[in-house]
Amino acid sequence: MKERLVQLEVMRYDPEGDTEPHFQRYEVMCKDEWVVLDALNAIKESLDPTLAYRWSCHMAVCGSCGMMINGEPKLSCHAFLRDYPGVIRVEPLANFPIERDLVTVADDFIDKLKRVKPYLIPKEKKTLAEGEYKQTPAQLMKYRQFSMCINCMLCYAACPEYALQPKFLGPAAITLAHRYNQDSRDGGRDERQEVIATNEGVWECSFVGACSEVCPKAVDPAGALQQVKVASTLDWFKEHLLPGGSPK
Repeated sequence: MKERLVQLEVMRYDPEGDTEPHFQRYEVMCKDEWVVLDALNAIKESLDPTLAYRWSCHMAVCGSCGMMINGEPKLSCHAFLRDYPGVIRVEPLANFPIERDLVTVADDFIDKLKRVKPYLIPKEKKTLAEGEYKQTPAQLMKYRQFSMCINCMLCYAACPEYALQPKFLGPAAITLAHRYNQDSRDGGRDERQEVIATNEGVWECSFVGACSEVCPKAVDPAGALQQVKVASTLDWFKEHLLPGGSPK
């Protein structure tokens, strides 16, 4: 099995001793099929146990190992070393405060998720005896793509609007709100629209599309946000221009 010496330039930051982040270079022998996360694990195991970063599943499912790799938001468990022939620069996700080394503070993202209520709010209450909330395959396909989000925050690291306007709800939060708004079983659209159909919500988006380019699950948050804009515009026309109009 082939191996090669890999050089990684890793951002380090210890809030207890550093005034600002700095880079530290490591050299480690890696196998051809390894990903950047494997290289970081090798560094931590054999060279520097103080290196801090997040990871869990190593299967591009949990979303916790997002980092900037050569300036691009990536899941480090899905960034193959064979695709990086030179020195690999690894940094924490952009647009978030650094907690330590490659670990960022995700509080702002979590708060925004809570605001959009990313969970099913049933149209009608049913007891267990009354059975499931059923839907057709066609109704499922209407939102299925948007349900694939793993909350990795890569889209926030790529989003220029979030970088400029921290109050912007951001791609993932609005996409997940849209996912539930499109669900035939859900009755919480009006509550979510109060949050997402605002200047700090979907209307802050300038449709650069970087969020969809970096999404590891092909969720297409940029497309979801444009669908929200169209739906919100139709709401406005129905409410203001139709006799007895209502956005519902």
